Order: sequence, then structure tokens, then C-alpha cells
Amino acid sequence: MTDAISSILSQIRAHEMRMRGPDAAAGNAIAPSALAPGAAGSAQAAPGFQQTLNNAIDSVSRAQNTSGALQQAFEMGDPRADLARVMVAMQQSSVAFRATVEVRNRLVQAYQDVMNMPV
Repeated sequence: MTDAISSILSQIRAHEMRMRGPDAAAGNAIAPSALAPGAAGSAQAAPGFQQTLNNAIDSVSRAQNTSGALQQAFEMGDPRADLARVMVAMQQSSVAFRATVEVRNRLVQAYQDVMNMPV
């Protein structure tokens, strides 16, 4: 199970480095502003894990809403909503939702593994 946790942590670190951009410092050091919750951070700070997760969930929600709107427009006979666009939007929202559920499952499993570790 520790390999799965290490894999998730490395994926999170890689995503965080991509979010910071090419000017990010090398290494996995924790920023001093992350240690002090009340400390003032820089104006260009990269979004944290919670913000990244919220953005991903919002993106999935938007994809599902777009898919639903296209499906309803197709059912109502809107000529701009052709079947191909509706099917692609439905598949995109389905894949995004399944990926989100898998991430949630992995996070829950990692949390359970950490909580079950002997102290």
C-alpha cells in the first residue's frame, strides 16, 4: 500500500510543480508561507491542494451541466445541437466524473492507510 501512497504523493507533487510553472524552485521543499497559516503570502502564489481539487470538481460540474444543456437542446429540436456534439459532451462528462471518483477513492484509501499505520 505504501507504493500507492507514494504514487499519489508524487502525482500531487508533479501537478503542483506544473501549476507553479517553469520558474519554480527545484526540490520538494515546503514554502515558509505554508508553515504559518496566518502569514502573508506572495500575490502570485500557486493554488494549494484544496483550491486545485475545488477547481477540478467545478470543471466536472461544468462539463456535466454543459452535457445536460446540450442533451436538452437536442431533445427540444434545436438545430445547433447535433447528435455528435451531444454524444461527445456526454462522454466527456462521463470520463471526467469517473476520473474524479477514482481520485476520491484513492484519497480515501490513502487516508485509511495512514490512519491504520501503527504509531
